[in-house]
Amino acid sequence: MTLTSFGPANRIKRSAETHPLTWRLRDDGEAVWLDEYQAKNGYAAARKAFADMAQDDIVQTVKDSGLKGRGGAGFPTGVKWGLMPKDESINIRYLLCNADEMEPNTWKDRMLMEQLPHLLIEGMLISARALKTYRGYIFLRGEYTTAAKHLNRAVEEAKAAGLLGKNILGSGFDFELFVHTGAGRYICGEETALINSLEGRRANPRSKPPFPAAVGVWGKPTCVNNVETLCNVPAIIADGVDWYKSLAREGSEDMGTKLMGFSGKVKNPGLWELPFGVTGRELFEDYAGGMRDGYKLKCWQPGGAGTGFLLPEHLDAQMYAGGIAKVGTRMGTGLAMAVDDSVNMVSLLRNMEEFFARESCGFCTPCRDGLPWSVKLLRAIENGDGQAGDIETLLGLVGFLGPGKTFCAHAPGAVEPLGSAIKYFRPEFEAGIAPTSAVVPPLAKPIVVGA
Repeated sequence: MTLTSFGPANRIKRSAETHPLTWRLRDDGEAVWLDEYQAKNGYAAARKAFADMAQDDIVQTVKDSGLKGRGGAGFPTGVKWGLMPKDESINIRYLLCNADEMEPNTWKDRMLMEQLPHLLIEGMLISARALKTYRGYIFLRGEYTTAAKHLNRAVEEAKAAGLLGKNILGSGFDFELFVHTGAGRYICGEETALINSLEGRRANPRSKPPFPAAVGVWGKPTCVNNVETLCNVPAIIADGVDWYKSLAREGSEDMGTKLMGFSGKVKNPGLWELPFGVTGRELFEDYAGGMRDGYKLKCWQPGGAGTGFLLPEHLDAQMYAGGIAKVGTRMGTGLAMAVDDSVNMVSLLRNMEEFFARESCGFCTPCRDGLPWSVKLLRAIENGDGQAGDIETLLGLVGFLGPGKTFCAHAPGAVEPLGSAIKYFRPEFEAGIAPTSAVVPPLAKPIVVGA
């Protein structure tokens, strides 16, 4: 996969000053290996961090930069780093890179790992130095076989160059890094489910507190960061906080740049590094090129299948967490999907909820039973067999499975698109209610004990 451009994007040249994540990419889409990466100033930030910065100064620099998690939750990275214990007697700590990337319509981390594996390794090396972690794992989605091959090669190159292993850069600091491929579960995107899976356990989320910074992998302090998040660290260390903040558009509360994209029946589906604060319209029209001929934009999701649907009039919202929140949903991963006017929303939601129901870990009742219930109702409505009251039941499930009602954020993300689809396209759901249907009571027959 390569970065693509359309319209005005063709006239924008990627440079270190404006595109810290992607300026090193090759035009042919091939991976940038160690020699080329170092020729493009690779590992200079790591050398600076090791030679000129105290460990706590690295943490403070990342905190001051305003860097937030790029996996979807948007938690401040420096704050998360600051939760790691300061006690020097705790000599076993772990750094985990969340590379599971199972969110539908999202492929940004895959591009970074396949084409710039050393950028991720350098980001993890600096982070490990700051957090005093002696071992790191890249927890990789199992289907990303090319990424696994490239990361493993890059790890071996870094080891041979003295950038991983013992006494890195003559500092006395040791850091081992391993690539761990998972079995392919969406729930592993949740950090504690990822930790359980890494330990060989069932991928269920853990109760928090204690948080991973206190009790993580094998009971030791652990920091979990997303791929894109860690790839931002070298540029922040190399070029400073003020420069990094200046990259975002005026009005954005999020700092730096973001990998954003558009999929669906657009003329130029792709992935671009853009400043926080660009509008959805710029992303859709200037970069994705608008809809293909013969299609009309019906609605769009701003950041993966777990974000709510928005209408074409919402395209003027700025692409940052607060900007998207103003129009009623979340930024998510920042990779948008266009839904064209030929799509039936009931069928689309039934397909989405089937995925989310299948990927539930089954730990808590609302998620385990509520999501399959939504699929059953949506399938009936899709076939024209819906009953009076089914739409109200679906809306009830949206409330029962909302934020704070389940053990983790899987179910709230699963029902957010459902609630927004009913809000904006209710007539399509009403069309699937059988005209002669009556409200069916919750229990059609009495329960007889022992029957």
